[in-house]
Amino acid sequence: MLPRYRVLDSWISTGPAAAFVDTVLQLGAARASAYVCFANVHMVVEARRDPAFGAVVNRAAVVAPDGSPVAAAVRWFGGPRQPRVAGMDALPLLLTEAARRGQSVYFYGTTPEVLSAIEARIRRELPTLRLAGLHAPPFRPLTPEEEAADVARINAADPDLLFVALGCPRQEQWMAAHQGRVRACMLGVGQAFLVYAGLERRLPAWARKLWLEWAYRLWLEPRRLWRRYLVTNTRFVWLMLRHSLAPDKQAAQVAS
Repeated sequence: MLPRYRVLDSWISTGPAAAFVDTVLQLGAARASAYVCFANVHMVVEARRDPAFGAVVNRAAVVAPDGSPVAAAVRWFGGPRQPRVAGMDALPLLLTEAARRGQSVYFYGTTPEVLSAIEARIRRELPTLRLAGLHAPPFRPLTPEEEAADVARINAADPDLLFVALGCPRQEQWMAAHQGRVRACMLGVGQAFLVYAGLERRLPAWARKLWLEWAYRLWLEPRRLWRRYLVTNTRFVWLMLRHSLAPDKQAAQVAS
């Protein structure tokens, strides 16, 4: 398993992108009923604020450093130099490697329109990939009967990987609640569905290296995201500064 280092209260997995891809596909092949989180600043700050959510994040088999600040913070907290492993980048890498290994995938979440666009791209670019299924649940709490039907539908399709897009923290809570019930490696990739579907553009690589992706997302959805970025980004910076003044002696300990 990938080594993990603590950033605030979250244990972040480390290694090159290829190691993340291989680890995830191994979990899928084993039908481990494991789940993978992609941790950005918002997730790390929420995990510190809410211990219950922090436990959900830390129970994941893999916690990838989705945001550039989180990847940089691994080093800041005494770990190795770590590249960013974003869900938007990992999704196409995983699909390509799954096709090469003959593994199957399932998409759960977002809307039928987004799923149709994802399916069209897969059929066009990865015709050998085994697409086990796609399902967009309604945007409301499911009844127990609907929940059971979704689980039965996924398990009947028998995917190696289950990509989940329900938004943070709902998708992480959903995966944790279904560990042991869904026989697949679940990955909470959220916004990556829209990007892979071609319905949302990403910033150029040079802008992502300058950590400007949050500003682009804020420009796209100012009403929904302004409070999140104002509060969580500011709190993250403050917590990092506080750590630099009084470093936690346990911060660099590798999770067992």
